[in-house]
Amino acid sequence: MTTIRYTRYLYHAISRPAMLLSALLLCMLPVLAGCANTNSPAASGSPAVTTATSGAGAEAKDGAHKLTIMLDWYPNAVHSFLYAAEAEGYFAAEGLEVEIQMPADTNDALKLVAAGKVDLALSYQPQVLMARGEQIPVKSIAALVRHPLNHLMVAADSGITRPGELSGRQAGYSSVPLYEAMLNTMVKSDGGDPSSLKLVDVGFELIPALSTGRVDGIMGGFINHEQLILEQEGHPVRSFNPVDYGVPDYYELVLVASEQGLQDSQGFYQKFVDAIRKGQQYVAGHPDEALKLLLAHQEDTAPLDEKIEKRSLEILLPLMDAGSQPFGYQDSASWEKVNQWLSENGLLAGEVDVKNAFINF
Repeated sequence: MTTIRYTRYLYHAISRPAMLLSALLLCMLPVLAGCANTNSPAASGSPAVTTATSGAGAEAKDGAHKLTIMLDWYPNAVHSFLYAAEAEGYFAAEGLEVEIQMPADTNDALKLVAAGKVDLALSYQPQVLMARGEQIPVKSIAALVRHPLNHLMVAADSGITRPGELSGRQAGYSSVPLYEAMLNTMVKSDGGDPSSLKLVDVGFELIPALSTGRVDGIMGGFINHEQLILEQEGHPVRSFNPVDYGVPDYYELVLVASEQGLQDSQGFYQKFVDAIRKGQQYVAGHPDEALKLLLAHQEDTAPLDEKIEKRSLEILLPLMDAGSQPFGYQDSASWEKVNQWLSENGLLAGEVDVKNAFINF
């Protein structure tokens, strides 16, 4: 039986994956050099995170191999495949006991897997490349959401019909340089003047910033979350897919391991991927049942809205479908394009060999 345990989580209503800042990554270097085998919560940068006390090679009492995975955010529809794999016995069938943890901060997952404090983590394709640009040895082992969820959003009645029309207006974003670069690319690609944008760092207040008219548009809101909440609260929006305006079609969510973890436990990670593929098949074939499994595991500090999660899952399923390829398959061309765009926008600290940034199982 899979054990699911949640760490204490400092919940932000609109918190979104933040860019790995150079300072945070540099702080990781001592951890990687000498603290990978410690169990101190201090290695996570936050005492609110309960780090894994058993890493690669751990054995559960029943003889199953124990793996820990840290989510990117609180449990929501995108994680349904994990709970399906647990409930339907797919992890157990592979001889695995999987412990699911929640981060205290959206940056924690990537940092902790790099430090060997958890075996696996959910993160984002651009962040993996930026981390590798800082010589942080992490690698994506599966693409889970294959297309951007983060869209530029404006109020439906704003009169703004395309990104270029934001020129000279106020645009809110959530403290993330990556999102600023995306916004600039979209406006420029659409014939607008990104230098005329009046950028407003609204932090976690994306929804109120747009709904109250504080800003004319927001970057950092997800179509399966912020857009749905805004619409439910009576604030319909028009959203623009960054892929249509110069931003490469990146993987929004990926499964990440450390290079050391892959060296030590690649066979077990293969078993994990095999199990979540079955989990995703279950979700696709039984969305209502999968939603019930998710709701049974919602976090008390971040209760889920069933209507929102149902719509979210409907949006997510086609974006997670790899077509003729197995769930999780990664295309080298995607990694090349995203890496080039990040480099052109000054978001990489060093050169990245994309061949070493991912592996397909």
